[in-house]
Amino acid sequence: MTLITDVRTPVRIEAVSKVFGRGADATVALDNVDLTVEEGEFVCLLGASGCGKSTLLAMIAALDEPTTGVIDLGGRRTAVMFQDANLFPWLTVQGNIELALRFSGVPRSDWAARVRELLAVVRLPGAARKRPHELSGGMRQRVALARSLAQEAEVLLMDEPFAALDAITRDALHAELERIVRERGLTVIFVTHNVREAARLGDRVLVMKPSPGRIVHEERIDLPRPRQMEDPAVAVRAGLLRDELETQDAGTEVQG
Repeated sequence: MTLITDVRTPVRIEAVSKVFGRGADATVALDNVDLTVEEGEFVCLLGASGCGKSTLLAMIAALDEPTTGVIDLGGRRTAVMFQDANLFPWLTVQGNIELALRFSGVPRSDWAARVRELLAVVRLPGAARKRPHELSGGMRQRVALARSLAQEAEVLLMDEPFAALDAITRDALHAELERIVRERGLTVIFVTHNVREAARLGDRVLVMKPSPGRIVHEERIDLPRPRQMEDPAVAVRAGLLRDELETQDAGTEVQG
């Protein structure tokens, strides 16, 4: 048994490893990862491509199984948000969110009101009838966030959701995410390879290294909120994270 539900525990990952393939062709993607995330905490997983960040997130979301180890969600529901919004192009914004409401068991009679509420939360009140191709990249990610919130999840898993956006849009969505997380008391595990993004968003940043993927450093970010990417204190913390990544020789994909 690799997935436990116990409402008394925080999110807990113990001795989790993931191996792809067998024998001589086996690749150890993650090796003996331990992680505890407290309720309401915003944790960033930081590292270069190939260090197992997304693999770990997928296993927390139960999209994949660990080879060994235990993942304990403490009875909490999860929702996942990816770099690509993955909206169904033939559905309107309302239809995309209603699909999540349907699978979450929300009565059909409540859908319209819930969609209005969620679009107000992500500040897209007039977008219900639009289709994805009519929206900017930032607007599509807002819809993806609304769809994640529609699942009534307590743990939000985010896999580089803002990596493809321009700096202005990304900064605006950082502020929106921070507001929504605070208002709803969400627990967030956020994957990034951008040191400034990690320092700007995280309560705690976990640095990972590849070959095989391991957590090798923890940095607690005790800066007051709200923060901005250009804040001098954020820049200092980002510099420390970059130094740690370089020490671990985590590769050349790190941004900041």
